[in-house]
Amino acid sequence: MYELWYWPSLPGRGEFPRLALEAGGIPYRDMAREAGEEGFAALEADMDRTRGDPPFAPPYLIADGIVIGQAANILLFLGERHGLAPSNPAGRLWVHQCQLTIADMVTEAHDTHHPVSMGDYYEDQKTEAKRRAADFRDARIPKFLGWFDRILAQRGDWLAGGGWSYADLSLFHLIAGLRHAFPRRMATVARDVPRVIALHDRVAALPALADYLASERRLRFNQEGIFRHYPELDGE
Repeated sequence: MYELWYWPSLPGRGEFPRLALEAGGIPYRDMAREAGEEGFAALEADMDRTRGDPPFAPPYLIADGIVIGQAANILLFLGERHGLAPSNPAGRLWVHQCQLTIADMVTEAHDTHHPVSMGDYYEDQKTEAKRRAADFRDARIPKFLGWFDRILAQRGDWLAGGGWSYADLSLFHLIAGLRHAFPRRMATVARDVPRVIALHDRVAALPALADYLASERRLRFNQEGIFRHYPELDGE
């Protein structure tokens, strides 16, 4: 039984390993959420524990006494141990590369509403956010998603070919987040990346995820997470 630690009120980066755990049918405990109203305090207390290899920030996974930090690192571990990635080294590294690229885009999406300071409110950096969001919409979204679309054109339905991997699940969550944050822009870009949109829909239809996606356990996007919808930052 793995222990997954992440902020209890937002999907954020914790949703990437959570989707893999759910789709893989892997037993785990969502520790901070289990703590209910004390979830934030429970997470902070666990982060303050003395460990030889402490995590910098959530999400992190505790597996067999090992603390594994960073979403992509957790997924690398789960992919190899539970068959959520190809069995050969080249295939595992390829899926990990896709995951790291997704992580790069997630960071850029976050920085559209916090381009100057993590410690300041969005309202304190709105002018800079509008400029950063315009570049993200116009240049970065097409560049990232176009790369994934070209991969799918070469490999078929899934990023690694064959069946789905954890990177496909993560791309699904990325698209869902971008649609929430930039609905107008994504409606335009979707026409140029049909294979990426089709992958999103295939993941949404996976029987292994059906119960989770329909449940209250799947947290909805909100204005505290990575993907936030500010109408003034969106555009076609």
